[in-house]
Amino acid sequence: QVQLVESGGGSVQAGGSLRLSCVASVYNVRYCMAWFRQVPGKEREAVATINRWSATSYADSVKGRFTISREGAKKTLYLQMKSLKPEDSAMYFCARGADSCSMKETAFDYWGQGAQVTVSS
Repeated sequence: QVQLVESGGGSVQAGGSLRLSCVASVYNVRYCMAWFRQVPGKEREAVATINRWSATSYADSVKGRFTISREGAKKTLYLQMKSLKPEDSAMYFCARGADSCSMKETAFDYWGQGAQVTVSS
């Protein structure tokens, strides 16, 4: 069983920065890792993914502002968020998928409990 634990959420003013971390109980670089976010009443959406070769993909809404990365020795996935906007406010989840990366929620089988990010204007 894989457990994912997020941290680093909080409240920040628009234009500010936050870094989310996700520690995995079992880490294997072969699997796609991702960050998703969800606001109440809406579907969960993919924010960024990273594959075994560290190739990354981003949602158009966060390109140029967010950076996904990982540190294998620490079994940790990161999401550096800059130039935050009120519309970035959401619960952020890290997830582990299969060997190949996808932006589809159904491609991920392990999820963390989430970290709340609130951006005020």
